Amino acid sequence: MRLVTIRSGAGDEAAGADASTPRPAVVLASGRLLTFGALARVAGWPVSDAIERLALAELLTADPELGAIREALEMSDAGALEAAALDPATVRLSAPIPRPGKIVGVGYNYLDHIREQGLERPARPVLFSMFANAVVADGQPIRHPAGTHALDLEAELAVVIGRRASRVKPAEAARCVAGYTAANDVTARDWQGQARALRPGEKGDGQWLRAKGSDTFLPLGPVMVTADEFGRGRGRDGRGLAVRSWLTAAAGPDANRPFQMQDGNTSDLLFSVADLISIISAEVTLDPGDVIVTGTPSGVGVFREPQVFLAPGDLVKIEVEGIGSLTNPVTDADGRAPTGSPAARFMAERLMADRSSGEASTP
Repeated sequence: MRLVTIRSGAGDEAAGADASTPRPAVVLASGRLLTFGALARVAGWPVSDAIERLALAELLTADPELGAIREALEMSDAGALEAAALDPATVRLSAPIPRPGKIVGVGYNYLDHIREQGLERPARPVLFSMFANAVVADGQPIRHPAGTHALDLEAELAVVIGRRASRVKPAEAARCVAGYTAANDVTARDWQGQARALRPGEKGDGQWLRAKGSDTFLPLGPVMVTADEFGRGRGRDGRGLAVRSWLTAAAGPDANRPFQMQDGNTSDLLFSVADLISIISAEVTLDPGDVIVTGTPSGVGVFREPQVFLAPGDLVKIEVEGIGSLTNPVTDADGRAPTGSPAARFMAERLMADRSSGEASTP
């Protein structure tokens, strides 16, 4: 299954829902979005406000295999499901898990990324934490704080935990995975203390919390794809998926043209998804809806010659094979982008699309 969380939209409001409440939905084969509440009505479940407000993490807590959702989809009339679903053009998405309870980041998990830094292969993964304040959705701005001059991107596969995991063995870890989504682990390299990003006399924090956990620094989405969607082989365990990123810069020699930054594959993960779940859960219990961001391949801006850092007006795209892409404009700390920049054009186009869908959805 492919699952999203709807945050707002004119079509959502026209369907009689509270657009201020993020609500999970199933992506039908047609691409239309069927909310859990609408599915319950079609399936003949007792409908209540609680179903409309049920978050994906809460559903996973109650039903890690999503068996009730699968059964309702299988038993319901396909035409009725389509009729009850929303046109994706009329809504905006939140991150699939808008406010994860825990977010665990992984550093140095691709050999090519380690080599571009001149480091040795680690014996254990480097783990760090982020918080829900960093999470934004596809299309939402990455806000560039005034205090950093070395903001960088990192395309990554993210794992959504589906059942409680404590001291899990690698062989048992797969059953703890609800699904996968795409992530951009935005990083202020100077705050991180990365030597190549520091100007003369600078030291940086030397800590990763502010460098990676600031507001808007973790775009997630656009969908969560359940592991079974990838079949028995490639991708089910998070392996074999292409991970790529592009930057459309507002200035410089490649201005206004998408430039590919990264082109990796999760087959090159040093520590697999199962390894990570086992290692983390040895001391830190993982709960449904928690997210593990598994690391990034080579090609990030700080290790390029010349270096490439994000600036207000830029547009960033992250893609994970089988999941989809995240596109986020980069703005200043107040949410502004230079007039005519790729970010400004992107935001203007989305605003026009929102207005058009609102007019089309008005009875």
